[in-house]
Order: sequence, then C-alpha cells, then structure tokens
Amino acid sequence: MAATRVEERLRASLGLGDIQPVLFESCRGISSGGVMLLLPFLLECGLLSYREHYRPRDGGYYNFDCLFIVMAFLYLCRVKSLEQTKHLNPGDWGKMIGYDRIPEVKKLRGLVSEITGQERCAAWSADLARQWIGRENPGLYYVDGHVQVYHGALAELGKKHVSRQRLCLPGMMEYWVNSAAGMPFFFVTAEVNERMIEMLETEIVPRLLELHPVSGATREMMESDPGHPLFTLVFDREAYSPAFFKRLWEKHRVAVITYRKRVKDTWDESHFRELEVETTAGPARMRLAEQETSMAGCPAREVRKLSGDKHQTSIVTTNRVIATAQIAAYMFGRWVQENFFRYMRQEYAMDKIIQYGIDQVDGGLMVVNREYSNITYRVKKEREKLSRRKAALYNHRLLMPEHPGARSKSMEKWTWQGSVLLQEIEDTELEIKRLVEDRKAIPYKIPVSGMPLESRYTKLDQESKHLQNIVKMICYRAETALARLLEPHFSRSRDEIRALVKSIIKGQIDLRPDHENGKLEITLYPLANNRSNEAVRKIIHLLNQTRTKYPGTDLTLCYKTATI
Repeated sequence: MAATRVEERLRASLGLGDIQPVLFESCRGISSGGVMLLLPFLLECGLLSYREHYRPRDGGYYNFDCLFIVMAFLYLCRVKSLEQTKHLNPGDWGKMIGYDRIPEVKKLRGLVSEITGQERCAAWSADLARQWIGRENPGLYYVDGHVQVYHGALAELGKKHVSRQRLCLPGMMEYWVNSAAGMPFFFVTAEVNERMIEMLETEIVPRLLELHPVSGATREMMESDPGHPLFTLVFDREAYSPAFFKRLWEKHRVAVITYRKRVKDTWDESHFRELEVETTAGPARMRLAEQETSMAGCPAREVRKLSGDKHQTSIVTTNRVIATAQIAAYMFGRWVQENFFRYMRQEYAMDKIIQYGIDQVDGGLMVVNREYSNITYRVKKEREKLSRRKAALYNHRLLMPEHPGARSKSMEKWTWQGSVLLQEIEDTELEIKRLVEDRKAIPYKIPVSGMPLESRYTKLDQESKHLQNIVKMICYRAETALARLLEPHFSRSRDEIRALVKSIIKGQIDLRPDHENGKLEITLYPLANNRSNEAVRKIIHLLNQTRTKYPGTDLTLCYKTATI
C-alpha cells in the first residue's frame, strides 16, 4: 500500500540497492502532520546524535535517521506500540519522512534489532545526559524508582512493591534522575531486587560525579565555604540511612534532602513561623521550624512543617547553605518526578516493550534466598496467629463465670475453651521456635547461580528498552520545550498548554517542497480558536529563524499557517 518507488524497493529486497535518499513530494491534508512542528525541538534535544555512537546501515531501503524520526513522531502522536502503525495511513506518514510510505511493523522491528545489536545505548545515553546536564547546570537532582510491571511468562523476575497498585508484582526496577523542573537526565536499571541505597552508591552517584559540571565559581565557593556541597540529591524515605548520608558527604561532598524516619518527638508550636515557599503550583504559605541535629556523627539540619491538623512533617538535609524555605520547596517539589512518571505512563506508554527477549543475570550476583524468605513469611504468619490466640485467651478470661467454684455446665465449657486456647498457644510457640531454628541453617543471600534452574532469576532485554526510553526522553523534552514557548500566551498555562500541544500535533498540514529556493514549506491548518492560532503564529516565527534543515536534505523547514 502507498508504495510508489517500486523499482528501488525491489532492488533493496534483493540486497542490490543502496540506502534511498529522502525525497519530498507535495501533499495536502496530512493527518497528524502537526508533529513536524516539533522536529526542530527533537533535533536540538539530540535525536540524531546517535550517529556519533552507531554505525550506519550498509544497505537497504531506509536508513537509521528514518527509524528514529518515525519512532519520535509515533510517540509524540501517542501511538503506543509499533503494532499500532498498522492502523495509520502509510502514505501520509511516508510523506512526512520523505519516503513513499512508512516502514511496515516487521521492518520497524528489524531496524530496531539492527541498531540494538550494536549495543551502544549506554554510551549514547551517557552522552545525552552530559549534554543536558552541562546545558542546564543543575545543583539538585531528584532520584526515584519506577517499577516496569511484567505480566508475561518468558522471564523470571523478582517481585517489587508497586505503590500505585498496592501490590507486590514481578517487574524491573528503573531508578530515574530528573531535574528540579522534572526533566529527565538518565536512568539505571536494577538487575534483580537492589535497593535504592545500593543503586545510589554504586551506580547513580558515580555517574553524576562524572557528568556534573564543576565550574570555577562552584569550586571557589566549595573552597571558601566547607559547608557548600558539590550537588544535592532529593529522594524519599526508601533511601533513608544516616550512615549513608555521612559517607556521601565525607567521600564526595554530596548533600541529601529527604524525609526523616521514625520521628517520635514533637516540637513546640511556638518555634514555627510562617514562610513563603515556591511550589510548582505557585507560592504557598507554610509554617516551618528548623533545628540543628546530627545523624551518625554527621552534622545536619532538620526542618519541620506544621499542618493544619497539628501533624509535623520532618525533613532532614546535610546541605548547610540553602534557606529553610528552599529545603521545604525542594522536598515537597519531589512530586514533579511523580508527575513525570504518571505522564509518561499515560501519554507515552512508558512500560511498553519493543522486543520480547530475556537476558541472563550475572551468576555471581548475590540475591535474597527464596527459601529464607518463605520461612520468614511463615514465621510472620505464625506470630500473627499467636497474637490472635493470646488476645482470644485474654478476652476469654474476662468472661469467667461469676461463681468459679460451682460445678456447672458453663464453668466446664469455659475451662475447656481456655485449655484449647492454651494448647494452641503452646503449639504455635513450638512451631515458631522450630521455624526459626530451620531458618538459621539457611543462608540469607545466595548467588544467582545457586538458585534452582527452574526459578533462577532472568531479566528482560534491556538494550531495546533502553533505546525506547532514550527516544521517549527526547520526545518529552521536545514537547516540554514547545510548551514553555507557548506558556506566556496563556494565563492558565498549567492546565491548558499540554492539551494545546497535543492539538497541534494532531492537526493537519500541507507539505510542499521548493527545491529552487531550498525550502520545505509546511502549512499548518487552523486550530479551534483565535488565541491558539495567534500563539502558534508567534512560535512559527521563532522556529523559522532557526533555519533548521530536514535531516538528509538541503531543504530548510519553513512553517506557515493557513488563512482562516
């Protein structure tokens, strides 16, 4: 369907043709053509920087540029999987990428397999993170985990707690690093069931130490002020550990901000004062108090927020230089990362898998012994049973007959019931003791190679998932960049901008190549109201000034709006 370059396709199928060039044709009324408005943003965010890490194709009809542009356009148009391209107009989508038609699903999967076979995603991801961090120069990073739930039977994955479903389900854990504005930098994948502290210490912090730029001004501030950190990490209670915080500060001079665990005392309400705190929803008034504290011998600051119901939320930080209001703003601003996960799941199908394959886990990796966990679970259940029996015995003794010396049926029944409860308590205590003794003979952790073969841990194919996440990060950044340009034109931008961007993407366009003047004219159809059209006209003026060329051609993108 829609294939017009028949001879070139035939030669490519026989392995005789070279990569075909991009050739645009005039076309009217291309559905979802508004996505081409985001092409300059995609290129600026590094969509085609893969060329520095991957070898080009030796032959075939499409090149890798085509693959990445198609993938980015599909994700931006909310096409959740490659299979859904079966229901798209192949000719219209082909016109947008300069070919006669879009690659079929089988071809797209083949191109993905070709490029993932080079195994260069880690290098490309690190290069992109270095560029983004160097450009934004953040002093603060949010770290949080996201569970990619797995419902298949091909891989044997460890179970993780999925907070949004309140269940323990098999899946892969990804730990993401974002900016204070919620923009993603990179992520790392846990092999099996590694905790956040372990991933921070072994993966995330070493990578940030390598990627984080240290300017001359920062170095001078650190030398003049011994309390000034290199950068600050913000995360939730999962990684709370005073000893870990001390190691981070003493080894790397990295500060943390997190919630404090196991808070038992309350502060006098007279210590709290009302301060203005900047939040993602705008400035807010909060009642805050601060005191000096020490955690595992490391000096720290504790900030508490007093709520209307008198509840005190405790925050601790090893950052010595930021203001009290900033500590609260950074900690409560952690929701920008949660919102990022939610948006990526709903809009970009964050957990979708391109290739259904498994990889072997390192056999020397130490994991919790399942037999140990099973016995621990049985001990827990027996202790719960023991608590219930003791409570029942306590209530039973409160119901003792008024005349205990009397030989009545009620007294006999009461005595018999008490003896049954005592026997059950004794049996349960013996069972708990036996289980605890059996558990002592079982190692808590074993290597993966020591697990039974039928239940040995494996992992999902990470290279294809990594590639997909990189493209989706670029798409999210491109969409956000367009949204920020549109914000000044809308008073309620927080509620309207993302919806407007999606309307632009779904809009129709006319496409006309002007080879004499070296232009590719893209005419966008009008949107639903004049305010949106006026905002788009101003954005178009800015985009035309960039003089962006379509990849693989000498044609400069020239955007226009159709006359209403």
